[in-house]
Amino acid sequence: MRDTSRMQAVQPAIVPAIAQLARQTPGTISLAQGVVWYGPPPAAVEALAGLRPDPAVHRYGPVTGEPELVEAIEQKLEADNGIRVGPDRRVVVTAGSNMGFLNAVLATTHPGDEVILLSPYYFNHDMAIGMAGCRTVKVETGGSWGPTPSVIERAIGPTTRAVVTVSPNNPSGAVYDEDCLREINGICERHGIYHINDEAYEYFTYGAARHCSPGSRPGSEGHTISLFSFSKTYGMAGWRVGYMLIPEHLLEAVNKVQDTNLICPTILSQRLALAALREGSGYCRQKVREMDEVRKLVVSALRALDDDRCRFSEPEGAFYCLLMVGTRLSSMTAAERLIRNHRVALVPGSAFGIDDVCTLRLSFGALDRETVAEGVGRLVEGIRSS
Repeated sequence: MRDTSRMQAVQPAIVPAIAQLARQTPGTISLAQGVVWYGPPPAAVEALAGLRPDPAVHRYGPVTGEPELVEAIEQKLEADNGIRVGPDRRVVVTAGSNMGFLNAVLATTHPGDEVILLSPYYFNHDMAIGMAGCRTVKVETGGSWGPTPSVIERAIGPTTRAVVTVSPNNPSGAVYDEDCLREINGICERHGIYHINDEAYEYFTYGAARHCSPGSRPGSEGHTISLFSFSKTYGMAGWRVGYMLIPEHLLEAVNKVQDTNLICPTILSQRLALAALREGSGYCRQKVREMDEVRKLVVSALRALDDDRCRFSEPEGAFYCLLMVGTRLSSMTAAERLIRNHRVALVPGSAFGIDDVCTLRLSFGALDRETVAEGVGRLVEGIRSS
C-alpha cells in the first residue's frame, strides 16, 4: 500500500540515523546524542531493591503521576524555580519532557494551527508539531543564538497557539536571560496564546549564566506550560521520567492525551525519580562542575580553528556547541564525511531548522574527558581538511 500518512511530512529521526552511520564505521566516537555520562544517584538505585515486592509497582497508577512524587516536585518547583503551585496550576508526571511537549501541543491546538519555534530549534519539537497536524513557524535568533522578543511578536498570527522557548538551549548552548524570557511570556499573555518553556537543562549553566523559569513571573499561571526532565539532571534517560506544569484549565485535555497514549508513567521509574529528587539538585550541580572542565577543553580546541573554517558561540548552558562550518557542503553531507573519513559523529544543523549554512551540533556530555578530547581532535582535523 502507498504510504499516505501524516508521518510523511515529519522530518526523519536524525539521531538514530547518525547512530546507524556511526555503527557502519567501527571506532567512531559519537559526539551526537544528548545524554549525560553519569547515572542516577547510587542511593536512589539502591532504594529500588526494596520496592520490587510491592504489588503496586506492577499495576497502573494515577494518570498524572504518583501523589508522593507530585508533592515532591511541587516542593522542588517552589525551592528551585520560584514557582508556587496553587489551585490554578497542576503538575503532571510524564515519560520524559518529550512526551510533555506532545501532550502540550495536542492539548492546546487544532489541526492547521501554528506554533512558533526559535531557530535553531529542538528537532523533536518540530516533529511533534507536524504529527499533531500543525505548522511550525520558524523565527530566527541573533548572532549568539539569543531571541529578540519584538521579532517573535511580529510572527504571531491569527492561528498562532504557542511560542516555544528552550533555555538552556538545545542545540546552541545559549541561556536566555530573565528579562528576555519574561518579556516573551508577557507577549504571549497579551496575545492570548501559550508560552511553552522547555527547562530540561535547568541546572546546566556555566560561569555567570543563570537559569530562569518564566512560570515564576507574576500573572503567568494561565498561559505558561513548563517542561522538566529527570533524564539529564539525574542521569535517568532510559527510565523515561519528566513532568510538566500546566494551567489548571488544561488538565482535562492533558489527562485525555496521557491516558490514551501512556495511561501512566512506569511506577518503578517514578519511585526512582522520587528517590533521586530527595537527593537534591546538588547531585547534578556537582556533575555540572565536572562537565564544565570538558566544556572548556572543547572550546579551547575549537578556538584553534580560524573563523573562516569554523565559527561558534561559547556555550553558556546545556552541553552542546553549535558550529558554523565554512564549507559549501550541506550539513548532512558534512556529518557523513566526518563519520566515514574521520570517525567522529555530530548532528547536522539541518535537523534544527538551519538550512542556509553548514552547521553541526557537538554534544560533550555523554563521554569521559579523554574520549571527548580525542573526538574533538578528530573533528578539528576533519574541518581543517575539508
